[in-house]
Amino acid sequence: MSDTRPYILILYFSRYGAVARMASLIAQGVEHGGEFEARLRTVPAVSANTEATEPAVPDSGAVYCSDEDLRDCAGLALGSPTRFGNMSAALKYFLDGTGGLWSSGALIDKPCCAFTSSATLHGGQESTLLTMAIPLLHHGMVYCGLPYSEAALNATSSGGTPYGPSHVAGTDNSKPITEHEKELCLAMGKRLALLAGRLAG
Repeated sequence: MSDTRPYILILYFSRYGAVARMASLIAQGVEHGGEFEARLRTVPAVSANTEATEPAVPDSGAVYCSDEDLRDCAGLALGSPTRFGNMSAALKYFLDGTGGLWSSGALIDKPCCAFTSSATLHGGQESTLLTMAIPLLHHGMVYCGLPYSEAALNATSSGGTPYGPSHVAGTDNSKPITEHEKELCLAMGKRLALLAGRLAG
């Protein structure tokens, strides 16, 4: 990865892998036009056991996000499984610690989006996406969703919303990402890169 090429941060938490797979698809969309790299990052899990710790580097998958990763991005895609219609505690915990970036205005006018996965079709996908947008709006970011010009948004019978890509994983997390869900993830990445380029001038 180049140290000088602008990048879009794809920051996510994934328990069973569905959100991670969505993140990879959004990354493909981001890099489609060749202007931006996609930087995949995750956050450590949180535990009720106050003595529990995570390794400094995850055993597999994306590395943990730093403040610098977030500060220097040209745009942000934020992904989480649904947790009672809201984002995961792990992702919320990370965002709660970004007050320094908020006070410096580091993310103002950068585009952002959200994506999610739930066990069932009506498992809180839209409320999760909307509540994920709130801290990003407080940071001064420009939230972008998916327009209905995306044919898959009108055709999907699984995941996919105008508020951002989503996936229905099934109660046992065994459902693969459908073609419509895939199309919408790719489209979201492409749109985020397009808007990042325009907003950066």
